[in-house]
Amino acid sequence: MKGRTIIQIVLAVAIVGLAYWLYNSIMTPVRFDTEYTKRRDACAEKLKSIRTLEEAYKVTYGKFTGSFDTLINRLLNEDSMRVVSKVINREVIPADVDINEMPENEAVKLGYITRQEVFVNPIAKLREDGKLPIVGADGKKRQLTDEEIRNLRYVPYPKEEKNEFDLKAGMLEKSGFFVPVFECKVPLSQLLSDMDHQLVVNKIDEVSKVAGRYPGWKVGDMTQAVTDGNFE
Repeated sequence: MKGRTIIQIVLAVAIVGLAYWLYNSIMTPVRFDTEYTKRRDACAEKLKSIRTLEEAYKVTYGKFTGSFDTLINRLLNEDSMRVVSKVINREVIPADVDINEMPENEAVKLGYITRQEVFVNPIAKLREDGKLPIVGADGKKRQLTDEEIRNLRYVPYPKEEKNEFDLKAGMLEKSGFFVPVFECKVPLSQLLSDMDHQLVVNKIDEVSKVAGRYPGWKVGDMTQAVTDGNFE
């Protein structure tokens, strides 16, 4: 009986071990894909905000920038974005005139509308227009704070590291003209550096096979005048 009991115990342990191994072999890629999706989405949100800042920088200064220090500090601290507002001079508009029925330029010539040019802070303007959204810990949508804007430069994962997105900008010749371009990206090898090595290698290979896609996440492109993200 004693020998049979030992055999039964050994078999029970083996069965439990096998069951755990099978469960883990199934769940490991599932957990990897869940974490991968979370990291992809976190990167996408930051990259979209960086693109918004770059577009505001181009509107303000006429070009993109490849420096996070320049991008963030100038947009946060300078009243440099030119905004043209219009004031309707209702006191001079005849009662039988509907300015909505005439071209704006004509209304300006007649003095019914006055255009005013002012310079405002780019970040304040973006917030006013609702272009820097984020969902807070409470689940409510709000606009990015100054501190969150300063931290956009950092790749969100791995959390214990403080890697920066790779940001470049320049001019691209197209049909005899030069157009500003920028690119901001992070490779999967960096974003997933603390995860299962073989699964990371497999994911990079999988992503790379999609029409020669960059094996990571990015917005913009240094070789063509686009600002799209490859996650969109």
